[in-house]
Amino acid sequence: MTDTWPAGAQVETRPAPIWVLADPRAGTAAQALGIAERLGQPFRTVTLEWSPLARLPWPLPTLAGLTPRAREALGTEVPALVLSAGRRSAPVALWLRRRGARVVHCMRPGFAAGQFDRLVLGRHDLPAKSGWPSNVVPVLGATHRISPERLLRERAAHEALSALPGPRTVLLLGGPVRGEGMVPAEAAAIAGRLAAEARASGGSVLASTSRRTGDAAAAAVAAALGNTPGRLFRWGEAGPNPFAGFLAWADRIVVTGDSVSMISEALATTAPVFVARAGGARRHARLHRTLFEAGQARPFDGDLSPFDRAPLDESARVAALLVQAGLVPTGAAAG
Repeated sequence: MTDTWPAGAQVETRPAPIWVLADPRAGTAAQALGIAERLGQPFRTVTLEWSPLARLPWPLPTLAGLTPRAREALGTEVPALVLSAGRRSAPVALWLRRRGARVVHCMRPGFAAGQFDRLVLGRHDLPAKSGWPSNVVPVLGATHRISPERLLRERAAHEALSALPGPRTVLLLGGPVRGEGMVPAEAAAIAGRLAAEARASGGSVLASTSRRTGDAAAAAVAAALGNTPGRLFRWGEAGPNPFAGFLAWADRIVVTGDSVSMISEALATTAPVFVARAGGARRHARLHRTLFEAGQARPFDGDLSPFDRAPLDESARVAALLVQAGLVPTGAAAG
């Protein structure tokens, strides 16, 4: 397999729209998409499809991990700026960089860190010291697609949630990255504590499971919530996913500590954020510590007392830094 354009193709080197290389995993793709959406100009989303070769840790710029259809979808144009996220997309991004694109990558690439124009990395993934390489942009948590403007739209779109009694406690359930889902008893214990609190305060619970939660844990949560006022959305159920609407109407948020994406999205709101099952894997424990030290979240120990925090908008901050660095095509402005 060679990494070339189709035979006879003329490579276009003029400034092109911004490209986002979208990994099939929504949480990974959202890190690059969230930045692109804040740049204030149109962009092209290139959906990546992985071949079995993508499982290999390619240490060089290459398209070898893409399916033939995904390789063809790249076309022949060289974009001015590429935004990517995740280990598997890093070789593709650097392949485009060799052809003239500037590249901003989210998450650890696994190789050639110095070859990216910017690396957007969570502080929990960085050494506990200052003086990081000049191309590193450290962020609290991860970038994502929940913006203040989107929260306003989602609040209007889910106005029916306003009928639920307050305080409205949002419960976001993740699960292990690899495994059979959350332990049902642990999920039920968290949901049960929130149900009891809602009964005592006269409030409600809006709970959402994720792809990694698992059916057994989702069923345990449903049983623990019982007839508590609110709503439970199970991953994969029919109809629109109300996740962003839940965030928009939250008075406080409890999120399991195993999901970097959901924790980061929760922090985009003005609501107090509590991390359940804090600690865990070393990487997650570092994330929780950085957020607790920054005053952005607190561990969930049953106490949901409100505390002040400013909404965290790392996607907008990164977008503004890219504009200031001259990495965004002329005329763009971070929005």
